[in-house]
Amino acid sequence: MKEIFKNIPEIKYEGRDTKNPLAFRYYDADRVIMGKKMSEHLPFAMAWWHNLCAAGTDMFGRDTADKSFDVEKGTMEHAKAKVDAGFEFMKKLGIKYFCFHDVDIVPEAEDINETNRRLDEITDYILEKMQGTDIKCLWGTANMFSNPRFMCGAGSTSSADAYCFAAAQVKKALELTVKLGGKGYVFWGGREGYETLLNTDVKFEQENIANLMRMAVEYGRSIGFTGDFYIEPKPKEPMKHQYDFDAATAIGFLRQYGLDKDFKMNIEANHATLAGHTFQHELRISAINGMLGSIDANQGDYLLGWDTDEFPYDVYESTMCMYEVLKAGGLTGGFNFDAKNRRPSNTYEDMFHAYILGMDTFALGLIKAAELIEKGELDAFVEKKYSSFNSEIGQKIRSGKSTLCELAAHAEKLGVCPPVQSGRQEYLESVVNRALFG
Repeated sequence: MKEIFKNIPEIKYEGRDTKNPLAFRYYDADRVIMGKKMSEHLPFAMAWWHNLCAAGTDMFGRDTADKSFDVEKGTMEHAKAKVDAGFEFMKKLGIKYFCFHDVDIVPEAEDINETNRRLDEITDYILEKMQGTDIKCLWGTANMFSNPRFMCGAGSTSSADAYCFAAAQVKKALELTVKLGGKGYVFWGGREGYETLLNTDVKFEQENIANLMRMAVEYGRSIGFTGDFYIEPKPKEPMKHQYDFDAATAIGFLRQYGLDKDFKMNIEANHATLAGHTFQHELRISAINGMLGSIDANQGDYLLGWDTDEFPYDVYESTMCMYEVLKAGGLTGGFNFDAKNRRPSNTYEDMFHAYILGMDTFALGLIKAAELIEKGELDAFVEKKYSSFNSEIGQKIRSGKSTLCELAAHAEKLGVCPPVQSGRQEYLESVVNRALFG
């Protein structure tokens, strides 16, 4: 098999002072942090669609990067060349997982039967490439937003026929995920939403989405899928109003329709900011509801109001992310780099620089988050902040055994409310800064 990424060596850990641009400065796979290897804390995954397919096209210009891998694009030979490129890429970086949509891995045919045949062929080839490696599938999904038949949604479509095609894609993608040993299956409802209420029955559409997910769970379990199903929240883009606005909205939807036992959240940093939240907020809301499953590791541009899918470089953000992940006991999924090179970064070497950046950013975030937890200053402050609820009246409130009259009587006995403890936000931010830069 010919080498595709020529002159790119295996990327190794060389430490923070290395001058080698093709080396890790912080990601040391075997370093033990809080009782686990860094590689166990950070199960990184390659996103098939961005890394092997996206070539820099935007609404104002065509491709800037060559992702043909020396084969005619749009052919099964090209699909296999992407497999070859992907596995060489993952091996050189030490990445153990990949994620895919159905139409990332093969060119979609006009007839779904032919698309499915191609999917069978390419996944046979992927299985061959997996043999003798420790590379696995993190999760699979179906692209139910690109094809024109999904212009009015997939599960939320107004067309029963289009709904059946969505179901067929989910069925096949689930089969492929099981075939490739995937740990999870994702629903990203890119067009599950609306532009105007003038032509939309929201209740009807949400019920149909829930039914599609219920059928997916039933079928997945029937063919041996034991992993988690995920919802990936996003508030807008491509639709004006998307139903899975944020983690809280998605969790409420799952509970309303009885899907919460099988589903968790796949949280993306860029989607969190589009919803007006921090990445940390979305992770915390998912975790306290027992639904933190997997992460799409990227970041957005705070000056732009769309999904820029940049490789993560903000160590403050990665530290706060890893703080939440460590506090939650880790992920059932992993860290998928749903990120793409900037349009002018168009060489093979740039692809490696991007992943080195992302992996080092999260490795450094892990190191700093562990330091914050082990020092315990944040935990100690939070414990003290709520210490009044350890009092007799506080314990009754927490246990749900108090009455409104009883609490009112307590307030009347006090007459004047004692001073409430300072939140000391600025001090706590300095604690984080000391961990990062001190």
